[in-house]
Amino acid sequence: MIPIQRFSSGVLGEIIRRQPSSPGRTTLAWQMTVGPALARTTSVTLQNGVLVVRSTDVRWAQEITRARETVLTRLQNLLGPENVRTLRIEK
Repeated sequence: MIPIQRFSSGVLGEIIRRQPSSPGRTTLAWQMTVGPALARTTSVTLQNGVLVVRSTDVRWAQEITRARETVLTRLQNLLGPENVRTLRIEK
């Protein structure tokens, strides 16, 4: 039996990866990755495989920095590793 969390994230990732690259797709993947509270205090853009994260609060930027590897892995699952190679966090 496959846990529903793993199944649903795999299915959602497949659906999102099939969509054309757009700011909306990037924002949706970000919101799904970090949750609503962190998504409200940040904005993201995807530029040549680099996800640029801008935070309105230094504390949230520090949280993203601490969770960088987990966040990157989750984003790569949703957008594809060829599309998101690294994160750049701006405070």
